[in-house]
Amino acid sequence: MTTRIVPLALLTALALAACQSLPSPRAPGLQSTFADIARGDYDNHGQVQASRSQADVLPPPHVSVRISDSGRKDWSLWQVRYSSTPAVAVTWAMRQLRDADGSVALVPHRARAPAAGAAASFEPADWLPLDACALRVAVSGPRNQWQADAARCSAIIPGIGTEAAVLPLVVEVEGEWLRIRFNADQARGPDAREDLRRVVPFTGWAALNGSGPDAAPGSDWHMDRALQLGSEGGRTALAWRDGAASGWSLMLERPTYRDGSVPVLKLSVVEDASGRTLAYAWANPDATRIGINLGWLQAGLERASASPAPAD
Repeated sequence: MTTRIVPLALLTALALAACQSLPSPRAPGLQSTFADIARGDYDNHGQVQASRSQADVLPPPHVSVRISDSGRKDWSLWQVRYSSTPAVAVTWAMRQLRDADGSVALVPHRARAPAAGAAASFEPADWLPLDACALRVAVSGPRNQWQADAARCSAIIPGIGTEAAVLPLVVEVEGEWLRIRFNADQARGPDAREDLRRVVPFTGWAALNGSGPDAAPGSDWHMDRALQLGSEGGRTALAWRDGAASGWSLMLERPTYRDGSVPVLKLSVVEDASGRTLAYAWANPDATRIGINLGWLQAGLERASASPAPAD
């Protein structure tokens, strides 16, 4: 048997070729932009309601976030409403950057002037980068989680003002959930955060009997064929045909029962003066339609499209 001796130079070349054929390790990141994944309206109505039922000592604030395209590649706009005292409302421009190693960073930008946040057209030059508060994909933990260096970010907080309360320090996207820990949440403890769920839009109709709930049925029906409610605590006041307030509202929400193990889609009729719920209907949380019929009040809603209304 003849033994062949492979030259060292050839072994080295083969090893280099093998290395090049293997996928190179990359830091966790995304193949698409943040706006592609998280675009939409979010609200933590469910978290707030659950906290009230549990009588939490430090309940979470009511927070809503709208993430939308800016019209510029790698830029998204975050409109945040945070119900502190006083309430904080701010728009951040988030720029997504990818480092040489493939890792992803989200750099928040604040408007140089109030008009920038309300402008119809987005111009990057109108926004000031807050590099110290950049969120980077976590080395460990969920793939779609970004974290800022809280200590580094705190160094620039004094120069930002009240808006700094809603600077995100941790952001996680998972399905319909957007979980955020804001700068202000640090006062509530090391694990405090807001669990916001994507708002599903519903449209539909409502019919009110002009005689009200205690009268015999009649033909005096007041129709509203253009109802719009969001699934996370969306509420709309019902009006008579002349536009006057009827005194009742419809509310749509997705609460959970049995210690959070039974989620439902819930449509309620609320008395405006007292805030009392007069009646409600339940459906599966993924239901595309929900309605209620009290005789004197009827309503039907459909996910993302108008429901057919009954004939007058």
